[in-house]
This record gives sequence, C-alpha cells and structure tokens, in this order.
Amino acid sequence: MSLRNAVSGAVGLVLGALVFASGTARADETCQSPFLAKITGQEDYVYVWTLGVKDWGDESDKLVTIGTNPARPDFGQVVSAVAVGGQHEAHHGGFNDDRTRLWLGGLDSSTIFIFDVATDPANPKLVKKIETFVEDSGGVVGPHTFYALPGRMLISGLSNAHDRGGRTGLVEYSNEGKYIRTSWMPQSAPYGYDSRVNANLNRLLTSSFTGKNNYMTELPKLMKDPVAMENFGNTMVVWDYHAMKPLQVLEVPGAPLEVRWALQPRHHYAFTTAALTGKLWGVFRKQDGTFEALDLGPIGDPNAPALPVDISLSSDDRYLFVDTFMDGTTRVFDVSNPRAPKQIYERKIGSQLNMVSQSWDGKRVYYTSSLLANWDQTGPANEQYLKAYTWDGARLTPSFEVDFRALALGRPHIMRFGDLELHRPAGLPEPEPAPAAAAP
Repeated sequence: MSLRNAVSGAVGLVLGALVFASGTARADETCQSPFLAKITGQEDYVYVWTLGVKDWGDESDKLVTIGTNPARPDFGQVVSAVAVGGQHEAHHGGFNDDRTRLWLGGLDSSTIFIFDVATDPANPKLVKKIETFVEDSGGVVGPHTFYALPGRMLISGLSNAHDRGGRTGLVEYSNEGKYIRTSWMPQSAPYGYDSRVNANLNRLLTSSFTGKNNYMTELPKLMKDPVAMENFGNTMVVWDYHAMKPLQVLEVPGAPLEVRWALQPRHHYAFTTAALTGKLWGVFRKQDGTFEALDLGPIGDPNAPALPVDISLSSDDRYLFVDTFMDGTTRVFDVSNPRAPKQIYERKIGSQLNMVSQSWDGKRVYYTSSLLANWDQTGPANEQYLKAYTWDGARLTPSFEVDFRALALGRPHIMRFGDLELHRPAGLPEPEPAPAAAAP
C-alpha cells in the first residue's frame, strides 16, 4: 500500500470514530465500507441497479433513482432512469471512497459502469465504462461486490474465463478506473462472492457462491442437475487485509453469501447465511486471533430451506434482518447475544424477495425483489418492486412502494443511498426538487 493510501485510510478511520463518538445521526446503509464517506441525516434518494427485461420499456439495464425524503415532493417517486444499453445481468455495485462515483457491474458481460452521483445526485450520469475487466484481471469473470478502499475499488469475482466455473479472484482498480492487481482465491477455497473489511482487525472476510455456468442457468433446471449442484462454494476465507494474503479457510457448507461484520469496535465477529442449507452462521474471533465459523441454526422451516439471500445488521449490532427469496419473507433476529440469535419478527414482503438496505439510525428499511434474471419467479409471481418501511424495533410499517413491473422499468436489484448535502459547498442553496420521471 502506498503512503498516500495508508494516510488516507488512517484519516478516514479517525474521522469515522469521531463521528461515531459524537452521536451524530448517520443515515447510511449499515453494510458500507468503513473507508466510505458517510451521509448524514435523512437519505434523499435510493439508487436502484435494475435488470432490463425483454418487452419491458427499453429492455435495457438501468440505474433508477427513487426519492426517499418525505419532506420533498418526489418522495416515493421515480426521479430518473438512466439506461446503459443492453442486458448485462445487472447485479451489485458500490460507491468509491469519496462517494462521488457509483460503480455498477454486470455478471454476464463483466462490464463495469461508473456513474457520477455528485454533480447532480438526482440525475446520475454515466461517465465511464470498463469493458476490459476480464482481460485486465487475467481471466476473472462476473464482477460482484464493489467495495471502497482508500483511493481504489476492490471487486470480487464469481467466475473465470477458462471454464466458467467457480474459481475466481479479487480485483483492484484505482478510483480513476485503472487496473491495479488481481489476488486469486486460494486453491483450497477457489470460490468467491462477497468481500468485507474489518479495519480494526486488519482482516478481510470473503464468502463463496458458484460460477457462470450455474448462475446463468434457469433455477428449476439447475436444481434438477446433481452435478451442477455440487459446484457451489462451501468456504469462507480470512485474509490479512493490508497484505492481501489468505490466512484461514473456514468450512461453511451450502454457499455462504453476504458477509456483515459487527459494527461496534469491540465486537469481533461477522454473520453470513448459507443459501443452500438455509442456515445462519457466525464467524467469531478467538483469543489467539484466529477465527472459527459456527452454525447458529436454521432460518425459517429447516425442512424446507427458503434460500436466504441478503442480510442487514443494525448499527448497534442488535438486529439482523434476513431475507429469504423463495417465500418472499424478511425475518428479524435479535443478535445481541451473537452466539445465540433469536427470531423476534417476520413479515412477507412479496412473492419473491432479495435485497435489504437499512439506514444507519435503524428507522428505515428498503427491499427489492430480483435475484438473478434466470432465477426469478415467472408469471404472476414475478413481482418486481422497491418497498420502503419504517422500523420501530418491533414491527415494519409500510412507507411507500414502487412497482417496477407496472412501470416497465425492469428487475430491481442492489440499492445505494444518495444525498443532496454531501457534495454541496457550504452556503449553496438546495437545488429545486427534480420532477418525477414519466413512466416509460
């Protein structure tokens, strides 16, 4: 790591600690990188990376901006929609460390789209495309998690160009979009998925899924293929973050997906869910500094795993929201005792459910519906939505809903929060609210 990046990271950690200690309300998603600039107060927008669908509107993948501030006239409305051209299996994305750019990836084409979200937060602008990801990285395919590091972006892959299987790596680019390096997953744990840093411990934790041969296959067909179903990851890897060196391989059967580190500085553990076995897992630091993975129990009916997908941990490390795709249900666990979680609430959100994003103050929770183009439900059950709720610690109350299918916008996947104040110079008046976008 360069001196510039090391200093930048240290300054970011100090500033983050000061904000946390001051008690300032931070309305940011709790899953974000510790190196990312935080937004404060009420988020103004949710940016939704959306998969294009044949015969729906322009059929293109697009970035859709939804107003989320109840004090503004665009609350609950589509503010803008920027098509990128084509269907790339729009999936995940993330901001760079100063939050001026939003990086978004396609799992099929391996194209990366970079949007300017600082100049006009209501109307993001596509400013760069990286179409050489596979060539740059030495064969990594399927850019998945986009995770801000000081001065650069860490991108975890799902597959490779050699056999479209699960062997993959971690790829770094500068904030300007210049390739830096690839760190391949270890031979004993070749699969990849999510990647998250605990800066206090200098540890990176990665999880595992499956390769392109599987994730681009229709789900019913995939589930009937016993050979294909063997080709899923069963491991998590603990890395020395600064050295980018694997330290431990942990056995977590059943494709562990999203990783969420505890957010309190003295809580040295993380959570994940195993998609194929329907279980909640914890990764805990031991006294000698190594880690252990523990099965914390089933999510829902253990006899009928409902495919847990996304999770969100509250900023006080008390509540863990867990979404299950097959039954469209979100469940809330009290994880104040992280080794003995207890389910305290559940609510059916829709016929299918994937992503969940939670504000830092824990008062607002957003959900989207789409998992993968070939894995989503079909027919009337193919609901495609963004749904917003308020959370009072006991129940979810509906706030607003945007029907992406009715508006022919596509399949909504990852969400990221936008803010009008973060990049506006002091003294500059707030811009006029953008009018709601007309339906395609």
